[in-house]
Amino acid sequence: MFGIRIGNIDELGKVKNFYDSLIEEMQEAEYKPGWKKDIYPTMEMLREALENRELYIGEEEGKTAACMILNQNCNERYQEISWKTEAGPCQVLAVHTFGVHPRFSGRGLGKKMMEEAVKMASDRGMKTIRLDVLAGNLPAEKLYQKVGFQYAGSLNIFYEDTGWADFNLYEYRIPDDPDQDPREKTEEQKE
Repeated sequence: MFGIRIGNIDELGKVKNFYDSLIEEMQEAEYKPGWKKDIYPTMEMLREALENRELYIGEEEGKTAACMILNQNCNERYQEISWKTEAGPCQVLAVHTFGVHPRFSGRGLGKKMMEEAVKMASDRGMKTIRLDVLAGNLPAEKLYQKVGFQYAGSLNIFYEDTGWADFNLYEYRIPDDPDQDPREKTEEQKE
């Protein structure tokens, strides 16, 4: 049974081990997130996310299968994109360090994590969720599109782990009507 919950600060070591193991296992993978141990995500970043109750853990079979950070911290270069959804900084939820451990891949857990992010954003009254993904990480991009994220553009962004690299940016518009699928355009949006 898969469950998603907020992580606790006393789980810092477990969360760091999850990311270190994920990075090690992905070294030889065709599609990599571009992360590097002790550079991204850092211990301090994970500690802060746990203290702020922003780090979510997906568990299956009693083991950490997936993690992500949800907060309102967007890369400053996000301002250069013409987002389809007009939203102020307090109306945007950003996804960081989202990963499913390779031992749990192919079970639909990534989709469940993203659907939970969408639900949380809606419950908090956000207008949109935004994220970036290293260009060429096709499995991640397909997952985001499957959940309903729309491609918003590409930027060359600097992160400590990748240096300057090309990233594709995605956005999920939270519908005003919670029963409306964001992939379905309203009549106003079609015009």
